[in-house]
Amino acid sequence: MGEWAQCRSRKVSSSHGWSAYGGQVLGAYYPQQDPFGSSSGSAVAVSIGLALGSIGTETSGSIVNPAERSNVVGIKPTLGLTSRDMVIPISLRQDTVGPIGRTVKDAAYMLTAISGKDRFDNWTSVQPYDTTPDYVKACKHLGLKGARVGIPRNGIDYYTDASHKPIMVAFEKAIQTVRDAGARVIEEANFSSFDPPAFGRNSSIVLDTDFVVGLADYLSLLSSNPNGVHNLQDVSRFTKSDRREEHPDRDTYVWDRQLSRNITSSSAESYAAYQANLLMGGEQGVVGALDRHKLDALIMPTFSSFYLPAIAGLPIVSVPLGFYPAQTPLTMDLKKRVVSSAPNIPFGIAFVGRRWSEEKLIALAYAFEQRTMIRRKMKPYIRPTFELSDQLEPGEETPYKLKVQYQAPVPKPAGLGQRLVREAMRNLFSLKSFISFVFGLTYTRL
Repeated sequence: MGEWAQCRSRKVSSSHGWSAYGGQVLGAYYPQQDPFGSSSGSAVAVSIGLALGSIGTETSGSIVNPAERSNVVGIKPTLGLTSRDMVIPISLRQDTVGPIGRTVKDAAYMLTAISGKDRFDNWTSVQPYDTTPDYVKACKHLGLKGARVGIPRNGIDYYTDASHKPIMVAFEKAIQTVRDAGARVIEEANFSSFDPPAFGRNSSIVLDTDFVVGLADYLSLLSSNPNGVHNLQDVSRFTKSDRREEHPDRDTYVWDRQLSRNITSSSAESYAAYQANLLMGGEQGVVGALDRHKLDALIMPTFSSFYLPAIAGLPIVSVPLGFYPAQTPLTMDLKKRVVSSAPNIPFGIAFVGRRWSEEKLIALAYAFEQRTMIRRKMKPYIRPTFELSDQLEPGEETPYKLKVQYQAPVPKPAGLGQRLVREAMRNLFSLKSFISFVFGLTYTRL
């Protein structure tokens, strides 16, 4: 996972998927490929078969972006559908936990398991379900038949440049696929008020103020804290003094900005910014477009899909759409660390909906996936030579220098969803592993 969920450094200073603990995660479809988004390792692991599925976190794009660049499926759930307990918070008002899988059905199995109310995350108490749905049952081949889907062209065009031409060509073909599957497509289902600079400023205020408070709250729950890091000031000071953090080459610009604000997450300015974003993302944005045109979902290229759902807490399902063609020129990030675009790098299409509309989005995404089977059309340039199903003796080394430990099956416990989330946080998120590794900290739920 990208260190601090990409919320430490300026974009020009760091790279997606890098952490002092794990180094640089790379995508598997082109040498030195940018994995994109902070849940990068989760997506890459699934793409090359190291895991059936994985867990990601999304504040703004961090599940769906790495999923699309790894040719897999990512589900960003409605805010409050899954627990964030034990996740280091960037913003409690935006953070979500969701699954990444090879297929829509794989991701649906995981979403079913991790959804539900949790007393350790009171945002889950607003769920409209006594029992969360079985999302696997939404995987229907005729899921697009009779559906009404819209295209918010103004929300797509704003983020589109010349590098996106292959994506837009594939997207236009996908629209016809959706029509052929029996859906009615409404063109120009635009957002009534779309002002990215405005919600960008508001988001900066919300995330900055939430992170300072949220990090201190998280650190206060530690049962052991040998380096005495209790707040963002302490973490910043440690980061600047430890050579593993590659400071100042990878700067702390975001933290410096956050620490310079003279407001908190409970201040009037932060609350006003949050309310303005809810309006722009909801009534003036996604929800307004859905309601005006009586739509089941919006469809967008994944690269443009996540901004408004992030600020309004709305769900997204991203599925593979295509790959950059052979003649694509190679481009890299500004520091020449990772490849941003090149032949064979995947991209995705997103289905966006109202709060708690995951069943409908999964039905639409599954039907599209089954008609196109894009994932099968390109293989990663690098794949493991070791299968996790191969039998090893305890302690035996694999060709990947991984030790596989076997445990006896455990009966399914009560509250499986919450247990699964917490175990995923413990084992899969390099952010928590990074904190334990660098600071020598341990965490106990009090």
